[in-house]
Amino acid sequence: MEYVRFGRSSLRVSRIGLGAMGFGDPAWRKWVLAENDAWDIVRTAVDAGINFVDTCDFYSAGASETIIGNTLWDCAPRDQMVLATKLGNPMGTHPNARGYSRKHIFSAVEASLRRLKTDYIDLLQTHIWQPETDLEELVIAFDELVRSGKVRYVGATTMPAWAFVQCVNIAQRSGRSAFASMQCEYNVCHREAERELMPFCREYEIALIPFSPLARGFLSADRRDPSMSTVRHQTDDYTHKHYHRPADYAVFECVARIAAKHDCEPSQVALAWALRQPGITSPIFGATQTAHVKSAVDALKLRLDDDDDTALRATYETRPLGAKSH
Repeated sequence: MEYVRFGRSSLRVSRIGLGAMGFGDPAWRKWVLAENDAWDIVRTAVDAGINFVDTCDFYSAGASETIIGNTLWDCAPRDQMVLATKLGNPMGTHPNARGYSRKHIFSAVEASLRRLKTDYIDLLQTHIWQPETDLEELVIAFDELVRSGKVRYVGATTMPAWAFVQCVNIAQRSGRSAFASMQCEYNVCHREAERELMPFCREYEIALIPFSPLARGFLSADRRDPSMSTVRHQTDDYTHKHYHRPADYAVFECVARIAAKHDCEPSQVALAWALRQPGITSPIFGATQTAHVKSAVDALKLRLDDDDDTALRATYETRPLGAKSH
């Protein structure tokens, strides 16, 4: 396994990270794995050298964090792992059970620590963007958690570029903990982050840890073929809304051709493409089988050439302004 610096920090993370959205309560999403089925996946990832694991309090209403807390520390010592989680999405019905108020941030972190069975979080991130957020309150609350020792680094997820720039500037101007990372949706079918977020992060050496490098599994197989359907593909409304454009299928067809050229899986081409893009630190992939982990690890050996990259980029069709996606 290769390890890289986490942005400007001296922290080192594996070149790929394991996403834990697929662990939790099947009642939340039909394709989600219960704890007994998650064990082998977590162990396979750790044994392969993956030291970066990303989860969220919102996944299965906290069950994903609970499973990580119940499995990860039996596979590796705490100091070996870089554990990331997120907050901001609703965790209750009352108005302060969500968002980025100081009240909710502190409460959410305490709950996450209990579920994760740890006394600190390596990377705490915002989750879904909340337009009404007081950014200064957010930055200060995150900084105080770092100063308390309950959090080591802070970052953001799916935040508009202007808001992320503001957070970085507020932290810098006020001597608060710097935002170390941006977790944005990014894959060969979804490249909107190239407009502003990614250039900004590269300029300021902020770690880019994109999620959905396989487009939620869309780039793993031709989903027009009924035999290639999965429970997730059948039930994930987000994928159907945002990854079934004619242009997306053109991207997949190009991915499949390149996979045939390299004698590998389409998913490995998609992950290798993300890995070779400038500034990418550690793409976060999901796994519901140990084979998915092994495939992702093997993708690290795949070297796409410039012709592959040119062909893949040529198939992309930008999304319209105001499109309802991350």
